[in-house]
Amino acid sequence: MSRPTQLTIDLQALCENARTLKGLAGPRGTMAVVKADAYGHGAVACARALSDLVDGFAVAITEEAIALREAGIELPILVLQGPHSPEDAQVMSSAALWPAISSEHQIDWLEQLGARFDQVWVKCDTGMHRLGLMPHEITSARSRLTPHSVNDIVLMSHFADAEAPDSSLTERQLRRWVQVSDASSSGSFSNSAATAGQIETWESWMRLGYSLYGGSLVALPNGYSLKPVMQFESRIASVRWIDVGESVGYGGRWVAHRRSRIASIPAGYGDGYPRAARDGTPIGTQQGTALLAGKVSMDMVTADITDLPALEIGSPVTLWGDSPCIDEVAGYCDTIGYELCTRITQRTPRRFHRVTSDRD
Repeated sequence: MSRPTQLTIDLQALCENARTLKGLAGPRGTMAVVKADAYGHGAVACARALSDLVDGFAVAITEEAIALREAGIELPILVLQGPHSPEDAQVMSSAALWPAISSEHQIDWLEQLGARFDQVWVKCDTGMHRLGLMPHEITSARSRLTPHSVNDIVLMSHFADAEAPDSSLTERQLRRWVQVSDASSSGSFSNSAATAGQIETWESWMRLGYSLYGGSLVALPNGYSLKPVMQFESRIASVRWIDVGESVGYGGRWVAHRRSRIASIPAGYGDGYPRAARDGTPIGTQQGTALLAGKVSMDMVTADITDLPALEIGSPVTLWGDSPCIDEVAGYCDTIGYELCTRITQRTPRRFHRVTSDRD
């Protein structure tokens, strides 16, 4: 590897996070969400590591599910967007996938094909207003879907504001969920934030996504913690001194107010490090925190290391991971950690720390 920039994916931490979240879930089934290449962490590697710990996987689209099947993943796979065409529905049936149905036209396709699935999920729009049948349509949809599901029809919905369990929107969604759900059948409402925040609701499945990878927008209960799975790392490639009044980077945004020592690090928005990062965004080093200085380039970021004299060419840096964590960096970019990890490009190599199967 010519360049020192890389992602280290700690599959042991991933499994420990899964165990932690299962402890919060109690008797509920665990659906691990590995869409968008497992939030940029590598879907196949993460699914293999989690296969002994979870009850199924969820992806966004059929192509993601097929990639897991071709890699030998045998657990149930839920396709959250459901079929996008009759042909898509046929592929899902042939690959033994579970479709999430959110519209009448998707039900029409299943009826036209006579497709059969081990399980069908039906999505109810309780207030997110992206996808889903309206609450008054659920009874009819369940009736139409029954011939197409060998086992359960699972009712599902999605919190729009799970980070705020007491918000009027969350309360409204919970009321609607109670009206349409049936404790004698299967259901799934909680996402990562709802699970971490312990929002109380009836359900038989929880869907864990971002929290599996160690990020969270919600504080976990006392005694519970998550470990970052992704370490975005590099090394200092260049060091230079600049005088007072000199600027760094495109547009001269950052200007030295003292004689300053500037480090260049070979990672940029071409790797997925956000161009929106502000001056002062933290970068971890073994000597302390360096601060981003100047606009992020496609292939480089620059940092002020004036107060860290021990840092030299070759010194390791952490763009996000243990410190700073991805959610902290995201805050300096006016976004969320979900976006940062899913925007990592293929140019940055991934190095996996593997785990031993629980069955070994």
